[in-house]
Amino acid sequence: QVQLVESGGGLVQAGGSLRLSCAASGLTFSIYAMGWFRQAPGKEREFVAAISRSGGHTPYANSVKGRFTISRDNAKSTVYLQMNSLKLEDTAVYYCAADSGGYVGPERNEYDYWGQGTQVTVSS
Repeated sequence: QVQLVESGGGLVQAGGSLRLSCAASGLTFSIYAMGWFRQAPGKEREFVAAISRSGGHTPYANSVKGRFTISRDNAKSTVYLQMNSLKLEDTAVYYCAADSGGYVGPERNEYDYWGQGTQVTVSS
């Protein structure tokens, strides 16, 4: 069974930082491109960042560019999202996703597997 498990969410003040992790199992992690998405209350799930199989291609949503960094450790089958300078509008449930075909981008239906999400709440 393929499983993606996010962790690292929590409550943080505006301007602070959090590091999210997504641990994958049941798949050959190194052949999957990975992505991070988020969904705020009352809004559609939106793209945050993605990373290619080897880590060389890392597109970001404009809203997080310069503040968030995606990375991966294939030996640990884990993808990370370092979030700095957090804003109130970053509050959302954050999900990781995996694509076997190597797609690296914002389209949700391109991804094969999804985690259950981890809550990030930014307060003033």
